[in-house]
Amino acid sequence: MINFNYETDFELDNETAISDWLSQVIVSENKKEGEINYVFCDDEYLHKINMEYLNHDTLTDIISFDYAVGNELHGDIFISVERVRDNAQDFDVSFEEELKRVLVHGILHYCGYKDKAEDDEALMRQKEEEKIALFHVEQ
Repeated sequence: MINFNYETDFELDNETAISDWLSQVIVSENKKEGEINYVFCDDEYLHKINMEYLNHDTLTDIISFDYAVGNELHGDIFISVERVRDNAQDFDVSFEEELKRVLVHGILHYCGYKDKAEDDEALMRQKEEEKIALFHVEQ
């Protein structure tokens, strides 16, 4: 089950469509959907998590905590809406497009994709594009 939680004044307009799409992404990676919680927040909220749990004194758009059990995906994904907005401007894409990228990014981490090394990051970007395209096809 995919759950959406809000710690800021932001809310998704289309929770059902996004949840259905993320479920398709999970199936497309031959994984099973467990409980995945998205928490939308602001920079300050996510910065505190970044400091407390990862000891990183930086702003970030997403932090995911992976609680997968075997092939079944479980986890908490925290997203700073402020960072997504700023990144959308920086990358010259719509907020909606950047939000989809971040939403699927967390799921892809749970599926085993990494993004620290250059090659891994290239594969992650390729997978993000592939999975974002699923949203457009199915909706």
